[in-house]
Amino acid sequence: MLIKPAGVILAGGQSSRMGAEAKPLVLLQGKSLLSRVISRLQPQVDQLLLSCEPGESVLSGYGLPLVEDAVERFRGPLTGLYSALRYLDDTQCSNGLMLCPCDAPFIPDDLVERLMSAAGSRNQPIAVVSYQGVLQPTFSLWQNCHLAAIEKAVLNRGQGGLKHMLYALPHVVVEWPTTEPSPFYNINTPKELSTANAWLSQPPIKR
Repeated sequence: MLIKPAGVILAGGQSSRMGAEAKPLVLLQGKSLLSRVISRLQPQVDQLLLSCEPGESVLSGYGLPLVEDAVERFRGPLTGLYSALRYLDDTQCSNGLMLCPCDAPFIPDDLVERLMSAAGSRNQPIAVVSYQGVLQPTFSLWQNCHLAAIEKAVLNRGQGGLKHMLYALPHVVVEWPTTEPSPFYNINTPKELSTANAWLSQPPIKR
């Protein structure tokens, strides 16, 4: 039986390329991007958090704990990871913390299971997805033992990106099979939203 980790959805940051509307609330065929991610990720984790900037009240209607950034200004996804790890105590995070962005509506139903299996079988504390040879650091599984190193990176060095942190710590890369649509497709622009809508509008393949 799979022992589930905690999960956090990165729902902070800027939405300048998408427009004035908060990106988590952007609708894809009548359902917000955030709702789509929640419905896919929530069954895979023990508890689910929303990482957001301070005062992000528009996300309160989703019924999930809001974890505000622990630093004054947004510095990137590493800030969200740091804030979520700090929010959880050692018991709540004993099986790890799954990181996922709010704008990826096609994440796989077995994402957490595969990352946990890879991390456990190879005795590595971090597992991260690679898709078509490209690292996808916002789809990654972390542990509470990383909090001290992440805290130094965020507070002392002002870092916000995940890749530098990954390269500094032991990790295993899980190469994901290629499918369409991409399970890790991010929606950052109206054009990308239109592409996702076209994928969802295609009739199912008869087998």
